[in-house]
Amino acid sequence: MGVRAVVFDIGNVLIEWQPERFYDAAIGPDRRKAFFAAIDLHAMNDRVDQGQNFEAVIRETAQANPDWADEVMMWHDRWIDMAAPVIDYSVRILRALRRAEVPVFALSNFGIETFDIGVREYPFLEEFDRRYISGHMGVTKPDARIYEMVEADCGVPADGLLFADDRQENLDAAAARGWQVHLFETPQGWEDRLIAEGLLTKEAMT
Repeated sequence: MGVRAVVFDIGNVLIEWQPERFYDAAIGPDRRKAFFAAIDLHAMNDRVDQGQNFEAVIRETAQANPDWADEVMMWHDRWIDMAAPVIDYSVRILRALRRAEVPVFALSNFGIETFDIGVREYPFLEEFDRRYISGHMGVTKPDARIYEMVEADCGVPADGLLFADDRQENLDAAAARGWQVHLFETPQGWEDRLIAEGLLTKEAMT
């Protein structure tokens, strides 16, 4: 079966997500390394992505780590500075697919409140035909359940979905269910794949 819908991850596909880079600039590389060694910040963020309250999780972590409380709170107070900048060419690809009347979905590990912040800052996040946001779903990639939930909701057979993500483990889980997958490394590589699938043309991107 050919591709019937295209599925985008968001972080590092449409919006850069590099917390380490943000903290390197904010507090310096040496202190950032010590900070990330002292606290499992990605595990903290996973709780938000699973649907727990953003501010509550960050404040709890700050209170549990008083020596790093100010740095932890930056994860909340300056979150939008971590989720930046937009990968403009990827947004152009998204819009070109929509002009070509290809259904376009989002499937992303994202908190409930952080996604609301993202939508306010980046209105293109409202342009998907369907959005599958882990915080609302209560499960994160690469748990097989999240892919099953997408399939059940969208009505597209697994082999009709083409999914771009920057993390191989997320793609492996999707492929295990029969999805077509693409490891996102550059927007150009993603565009080339979509052209090869007959979903876009070079002219559509100009």
